[in-house]
Amino acid sequence: MMQKILIATKNPGKAREFKHLLGASYEVLTLLDIHFPHEIVEDGVTFEENAKIKALAIARNFDGLVLADDSGLEVTALQGAPGVYSARYAGEPRDDLKNSQKLLHEMREQQERSARFRCTLVLASGEEILGVFEGDCCGRILHEAVGDHGFGYDSLFWADGAEEPFGRLSLDEKNKFSHRAKAMAKLSDYLRR
Repeated sequence: MMQKILIATKNPGKAREFKHLLGASYEVLTLLDIHFPHEIVEDGVTFEENAKIKALAIARNFDGLVLADDSGLEVTALQGAPGVYSARYAGEPRDDLKNSQKLLHEMREQQERSARFRCTLVLASGEEILGVFEGDCCGRILHEAVGDHGFGYDSLFWADGAEEPFGRLSLDEKNKFSHRAKAMAKLSDYLRR
């Protein structure tokens, strides 16, 4: 019987990436699959704190492994913003387009365009944190949105070493550079032990 792993997200783009990265080794579920009724307040000041809050809140109510992630974009010229507020950069409700528009507005006169995506994954079961896994991806912010692949800020980000912006890369191509793929590789090593 295949082991279940619950990804602590309702974001379809993020869920698709996790299912792709985990492959056929696990039965992958999301909060949408189990109709998780509780609202989780992510009030940590770091990606790790938020991922732990999410992982434990869900693991207490789920029989199996829970994988929570908190990730975001840190822009050098904006002193690391939007950071942990990446999903809500333009306010509530969360809106990828409005977040991207706000970022472009904030960056309109900036020459320094370096940025990095960061991802922290937390694996939990019951009341226990089993592991913390991190990955990042350095690159730069574009002057306008390019492509329609991915989600979040992907259309504004060009990873170092990539031939095209994330917004034009297939999922397989993006995963050669992605912060989430790097963190998942560390998680996969842990799960194989």
